Amino acid sequence: MFQVRIHGRGGQGVVTAAELLSVAAFDEGRHAQAFPTFGSERTGAPVVSFCRIDDEPIRVREPIAEPDALIVQDPTLLHQVDLFSGLGDEAYVLINSSRSLGELGLAELADRFRRERLLTVPATALAREHVGRPLPNAVLLGGFAAVTGLVTIGSVAKAIRERFPGKLGDANVAGAEAAHRWVGEEIGGLVDA
Repeated sequence: MFQVRIHGRGGQGVVTAAELLSVAAFDEGRHAQAFPTFGSERTGAPVVSFCRIDDEPIRVREPIAEPDALIVQDPTLLHQVDLFSGLGDEAYVLINSSRSLGELGLAELADRFRRERLLTVPATALAREHVGRPLPNAVLLGGFAAVTGLVTIGSVAKAIRERFPGKLGDANVAGAEAAHRWVGEEIGGLVDA
């Protein structure tokens, strides 16, 4: 079973990101589960959402303590919450930021992971460019598809268009595809180096 934990703030589409990822996996013939954990927080409060993907039916229902992948939609949470709790050395980590890991104060963390699995992605900038709003959720799913290979960008695009038909869906797909290309180029540069 592959388990994903997504951290962000209320209003950033954290719950929607997990749901879109689960739909993309389901469309590829796998079992998937998505659910959030939050109380009655207001917009801007920390939110965590989870997604599980497996080839077999998923019976567990508890929050994910040891994720295989971590997506951080809001980098302001990096030093406020223990985001990296339970994360194994082979996990994938995507952080929404145009800053480097060193600039984010994560140089120690960078030493722990394979470099092609720990990436910053300028998702908010890509969202502004393609969607016109700073909503990084769908954009980061494009990056997730590129770094993990767990789902295809085609399945991510289909899930986005099903949830957001018309121009909004097309704009979010364009952002996800841009992040997919960006991450692919980053990984290619790291592997070739």
